[in-house]
Amino acid sequence: MEACDVPSDVLLQRPWLPVSISGRNLHAKSWFGDSAYHILLTDMHCVWEERMGSAAIEKRAQELNRRLRAPVKAFFSHLCEVIQPTLTGSDGRPDGEAVISLTQQEDGNISMRLKSELAGLPFYWEFHCVPAPVTDVCVQLVRPLLAMSHLLQRQVDQLGALLVRKDAEIQDYRENGATLSRERLQTNLFEEQTHREDFIAKTLPLLKHDTLSFDTDLQQLYATIVAHGNTRKRRLSREHCVEEDQPPEEPDLTLNQGGSVRSEPEEAKEQNENGKLDAAATEKVDKPSVKQSVPATSDPAERPSKPKKKKVGLFR
Repeated sequence: MEACDVPSDVLLQRPWLPVSISGRNLHAKSWFGDSAYHILLTDMHCVWEERMGSAAIEKRAQELNRRLRAPVKAFFSHLCEVIQPTLTGSDGRPDGEAVISLTQQEDGNISMRLKSELAGLPFYWEFHCVPAPVTDVCVQLVRPLLAMSHLLQRQVDQLGALLVRKDAEIQDYRENGATLSRERLQTNLFEEQTHREDFIAKTLPLLKHDTLSFDTDLQQLYATIVAHGNTRKRRLSREHCVEEDQPPEEPDLTLNQGGSVRSEPEEAKEQNENGKLDAAATEKVDKPSVKQSVPATSDPAERPSKPKKKKVGLFR
């Protein structure tokens, strides 16, 4: 597997989308360039990935399609059109004849096989996904989830404080003679600890680990947190570069015969006042001679040869 040059922030900014492949519920992230791709798949037990560059894609395409004789860009757009709806959870498929299946191997890797039609002939492709490094898992999943949890907890704390103030406001209205026009609108005083315990006791049994997913609000929150982290990282990087490019200037200090310290400009000033330089000696300094470079003549043997004619068509 050849690692492609994928921008580090591109895939991070993509949300985790719920997908279903061969009846298996997964979450996917994907990036497709002109002739390269990077995909991530997870079932919340493991995270798999595959990165492919142009050379590796061409080699695998020729192994799976013996009659295919075409550059990567000629068939890569077709591959993107067929697989992207599946990796984004979209129902619509441009190629109704495409068949995609997913299998998990004994070594823990997963493979996703695709069969479609290109230029009237069958086109095959396989994604070979291996467990992602721990560093990528932390960057793409763990750290954003922790940041989301911290942000949501702060929101809950602020809402709890707001409810306490609302209760105090309602109590003040009651003490001044205000009454409810409808009794069904009356609520009990908000007690944060009691509410938290009751919420966990009622909601936790209903939570199914197999149906964990990022809904629309969580996807938007994920994208917002990632974008904020990238902005902060770029700002700190720029500040660090500015500090390195502008080091603090310190004057050169010298010690005179009396033991006092004086700076370099003061010492030069005293030398100019005490004596004068010999102007004639200065004029005799040799100046560097300037040589003109003569362009080398081109060698007839190095002239480019005429390009050969390329065969037309994806298959032959």
